[in-house]
Amino acid sequence: MHQPTHRYIAVVVLAVLLATAAVVAAVPSERTLVVTDADTGEQLLEQPVDEGTEVTLAYTHSVEKTPVEDIYVVDGTTLELDRMVFHSHGAGLPTAGGIEKTDDGFVLPLNESYEEVVVAPRTVPGHELVVGEKRHDLVALTDGSVVITVAEQRLTDQVPLQLPFDDRSAQLIH
Repeated sequence: MHQPTHRYIAVVVLAVLLATAAVVAAVPSERTLVVTDADTGEQLLEQPVDEGTEVTLAYTHSVEKTPVEDIYVVDGTTLELDRMVFHSHGAGLPTAGGIEKTDDGFVLPLNESYEEVVVAPRTVPGHELVVGEKRHDLVALTDGSVVITVAEQRLTDQVPLQLPFDDRSAQLIH
């Protein structure tokens, strides 16, 4: 082949790579709710989530023996604590701050952001994680604490990009 043909091939390959990169960058990222063991880092649970998905930490209040739900909303890779729903007032439960009585119980609107939520699941409160329609028994997952996060992964993170160049000479392979 002649030198101009090599340049033409290199330009075509580069154009294809740039077009592919642009398409992949336009593809929305996938988010996964991840529960890991706080001590070992072992992943105990993964579940795909979308922007705006509600993630509920449900448990029974240890003193009042009534249900409590801390409701988070997925916002990128953060968990936004949106509200707390509970059914009685007592030790450790809110009594002020804009609480509204609804058919669901007492609702306290909140606005707190977390990169991670650490929970020490125990049998007595019966910690459960509710994601969409799926309930996960956190107590059954581990006998220690867990860390709940949202991981974001783009298609580019999943598929390695391989260039048509030889690492040794950095020249186009033909």
